[in-house]
Amino acid sequence: MAELGDQLRSEGDVAVTHAKALTTTLKQIRGQMLPAVMVMVAFIAGLGAAQAEVTIDIRQGNVKPIRVAITEFFGVNERESTLGRNIAQVISANLERSGLFEPIDPKAFTQTAASIQVRPRFNDWRIINTEALVNGAISVQPDGRLRVEFRIWDVAKEEHMLGKAYSSEQENWRRVAHIVSDAIYKRVTGENGYFDSRIVYIAESGSKQNRIKRLAIMDQDGANHKFLTDGSSLVLTPRFSPARQEITYLNYYRDKPKVYLFNIQTGRQEVLGAFEGMTFSPRFSPDGNSVVMSHAEQGNSEIYVMDLRTRAPRRVTDNPAIDTAPSFSPDGSQIVFESDRGGSQQIYVMNANGSNPHRISFKSGRYGTPVWSPRGDLIAFTKLSKGQFFIGVMRPDGSGERLLADGYHNEGPTWAPNGRVLMFFRQDRSGRARLYSVDLTGHNLREVITPGDASDPAWSPLNP
Repeated sequence: MAELGDQLRSEGDVAVTHAKALTTTLKQIRGQMLPAVMVMVAFIAGLGAAQAEVTIDIRQGNVKPIRVAITEFFGVNERESTLGRNIAQVISANLERSGLFEPIDPKAFTQTAASIQVRPRFNDWRIINTEALVNGAISVQPDGRLRVEFRIWDVAKEEHMLGKAYSSEQENWRRVAHIVSDAIYKRVTGENGYFDSRIVYIAESGSKQNRIKRLAIMDQDGANHKFLTDGSSLVLTPRFSPARQEITYLNYYRDKPKVYLFNIQTGRQEVLGAFEGMTFSPRFSPDGNSVVMSHAEQGNSEIYVMDLRTRAPRRVTDNPAIDTAPSFSPDGSQIVFESDRGGSQQIYVMNANGSNPHRISFKSGRYGTPVWSPRGDLIAFTKLSKGQFFIGVMRPDGSGERLLADGYHNEGPTWAPNGRVLMFFRQDRSGRARLYSVDLTGHNLREVITPGDASDPAWSPLNP
């Protein structure tokens, strides 16, 4: 994937008057010259975003989706029209999967993509019960770069809500569609989106007796899928760095698990540390400068933090029980982990230096694989109770436990960058493993499509 972070420069939102926007023709818009690097500018302000009524309070338990019409992005030739249609389809699919939007079937549209460029016919959109309308235009610039612009309209109030433009290399069109999706999501919900992100996971194939497990990576919608390892060794539990294009993961080398670092851009891999015994359950610190992991010797598993700059390990637990699966809080001040020090597998929280370890899970069942939300407000976990596996969340003090998904074998939750959606893997009785996502309401459970069996997902931060 080409990194738009190397090409993108934000110049802020540039507001124009409502009257001027209405009289600007598509030809005039296309006559504007753009710099060679990717730019982002707002080209519509309307009468003020604060007045718009099309919003969603996602703090509610069960939200009614907003009916949104997403038209094809207008282009003057076949190449542009095809790209415009593809971009609209990606945006529609992203918003629909969130569970917060209900895209309207384009067959119901009566206004063309060309005519809507000057002004929507709002009565036409009200007839099909449209609440929010998204339209756009696409053009290939003289230098070969792609310019994509879009607008959001509040149909009931006949007002602009947001307008922005982007330019990039043509092969980045899908990435631009994700960025547009995030902008729409944020404008309507008030929270950051999560569509411009990736998933690393374990791709599984082969028989139970000869299972092949490879690192794989894909966009959050399953596109741009590729394998990162060849399957010659067993790999597990990949985790993204929040600050660099790196993954940490567990690799069984000569039947001993070791923690590795993998640079996505260069493909370089290296063992993290030279521990005697086994290391596993690695996760990055919030700043990406350290990795917290478990290290086992002579049957005792403790938690260590390794500074990636000095490669100096620091032990943070000292207990004869099994301490494992550590995860930093977003501010780096605390670590959540699982331990059987109380007699059964439970969740504990301690300060990052190992002080004040205390149990936070007290309901029936066994708890494991805790991971802190990027917002810091919740901890996700796997729970085994009465023969069922659950994916749930609780507050950092253990209160407010909620179970979001249950099944024969659910495990390994990972958070979307905005802290609203979880992904995990589910294994059925035949051994088939698949990825699923669910939001914090528990009402939007969806399978995440992969080429084959999949486990151990890890969601990236928003792409740089």
